[in-house]
Amino acid sequence: MTEFLIANMAPLMFAALVMFLLFGYPVAFALAANGLMFGILGIELGLLSPALLQALPERIFGIMRNDTLLAIPFFTFMGLILERSGMAEDLLDTVGQLFGPLRGGLAYAVIFVGALLAATTGVVAASVISMGLISLPIMLRYGYDRRLASGVIAASGTLAQIIPPSLVLIVMADQLGRSVGDMYEGAMIPGLVLTALYAGYVLVISLLRPDAAPALPPEARTLHGLELFKRVLFSLVPPLILIFLVLGTIFIGIATPTEGGAMGATGALILALLKRKLSVDLLRQAMNTTAKLSSFVLFILIGSTVFGLVFRAVNGDLWVEHLLTSLPGGQLGFLIVVNILVFVLAFFLDFFELAFIIVPLLGPVAEKLGIDLIWFGVLLGVNMQTSFMHPPFGFALFYLRSVAPKNEYTDKVNGKRIKGISTGDIYWGAVPFVCIQIIMVALVIIFPGLVGESTTKVQNLDNIQMNIEVPNYGDEQPPPIQPPEDADPAADLQKQLEEQLKQQGR
Repeated sequence: MTEFLIANMAPLMFAALVMFLLFGYPVAFALAANGLMFGILGIELGLLSPALLQALPERIFGIMRNDTLLAIPFFTFMGLILERSGMAEDLLDTVGQLFGPLRGGLAYAVIFVGALLAATTGVVAASVISMGLISLPIMLRYGYDRRLASGVIAASGTLAQIIPPSLVLIVMADQLGRSVGDMYEGAMIPGLVLTALYAGYVLVISLLRPDAAPALPPEARTLHGLELFKRVLFSLVPPLILIFLVLGTIFIGIATPTEGGAMGATGALILALLKRKLSVDLLRQAMNTTAKLSSFVLFILIGSTVFGLVFRAVNGDLWVEHLLTSLPGGQLGFLIVVNILVFVLAFFLDFFELAFIIVPLLGPVAEKLGIDLIWFGVLLGVNMQTSFMHPPFGFALFYLRSVAPKNEYTDKVNGKRIKGISTGDIYWGAVPFVCIQIIMVALVIIFPGLVGESTTKVQNLDNIQMNIEVPNYGDEQPPPIQPPEDADPAADLQKQLEEQLKQQGR
């Protein structure tokens, strides 16, 4: 039995973690408890040294000293301030008027504003709840299909996880040991392409089923001509300035992501102050929520550090590497299996849990196979985005369910009775957009240039020839290496000791 445990410690440790998670234990504590339990077991079996666990305090302090992780509370705080300052409401109202005359115009407006909010807030909950409260009643009022309306709102809110400044990309860069700025730059085009695919789906629905996405009636279009232009201008300029403050300075190289997040948080406070929405209650709510989310992330990271330390000590990384590198198909086979694995796990785990548990195991294997880790991180980021949309555990669906009307109600504008949205409508509405996200994963694999030319080049080491010239001595042996004639190791050591004693005043 002892020999079996020693030989299979890594797979047993991974299986125990899965059991912990299936029983519903909090992920942070499941990771830490699993790591400590198998660490103590390994010490008792003589497989591990007791000194191994002494490395934990230094690793935890290393997490606390990580400047990159400071970007998470900054971007979270910025998003919460913007969401509560009314910027989303102004954007949705104005852009809705702009696209109103088109079939599916309100859906286009939600997608456009979702992308814009993603580039300013980076928080899914803020985007989904804002658009659910503001746009959903209007879409239902004018006859939009319930599944289409709920799917568009939930999917547009998840754009905050792939369009910078995304919290997913910050965590991904930290776990893969790459620059957050490079990860942001690589994810920009895939995020915009995914936005275009969402809009393309709405276009197809509006052509095939015009009644599912009607245009706004003339009486609902209250802004025209120059008045509409001025309204669009004043609604779009502040968020665009904020986007430049955050992303522009990062891409240009003026600021680090952490500094960009700090500037974004400051800019959000200034915008809220100009709108006269800044108050003590607003600050208290934003800081409380930011502290909760940041603590949640750090506790998971600490738990994953405990698990990762012991897992690597029992050669778990080598077990995973052998398991994945032996797959048929090389790089393509690895990518297909990994993406299927992440897609399935996303039914049960959210993106933070996936990033802290799975990514550290996959990153070294991808690097060994010659896959660029920036490209790999963006690919996994697109895939993990589906974790917010998976029925029945997608968080975006829960956020929308919390604000969508469940029962029939009377509309305040036209006085009509409007049927509520069922949970089934929300789930079925999400399915087409999950399929679109899967298509986006395939596009990134087929067209790696979407992530950027500089980050997708993989050097083929097999074609590199190294020529090392060795002197030809013929039949003679090369001359032995002789130490200098005046070299005396004992005298040098005595001299160093004398100098140290002299510096200590002895």
